[in-house]
Amino acid sequence: MNQVILTGRLAKEPELHYSKDGIGVTSFHLAVKRNYKSSDGTYEADFVPCVSFRKNAENIASYCDKGTLVALSGRLQTRSYENKDNIKIYVTEVVVDSIEFLQRRRSEAKKEKVLA
Repeated sequence: MNQVILTGRLAKEPELHYSKDGIGVTSFHLAVKRNYKSSDGTYEADFVPCVSFRKNAENIASYCDKGTLVALSGRLQTRSYENKDNIKIYVTEVVVDSIEFLQRRRSEAKKEKVLA
């Protein structure tokens, strides 16, 4: 069984691009708070690389900003490629199958406060 379920915040703006076949691909890192405190009494976070395809990718790019709280499920995947210096690079990432947006975009929330 290969299933990953995470809740966290986007660590930076999601990056949307399109493959040669026209498929939307969004890459982002999810900051996931650990369940325990470090020795100095603060919570640390893991920054998990994630990738999403097609409509999910376009929705993430359209509706999420840095700091947006999301819950996602997917699978863990490893891949490798050679960089420009012909060095083999290994990547482990979560391939997102589904995502739930747990809060509104910050820009929308700001607009509502101004209108209220």
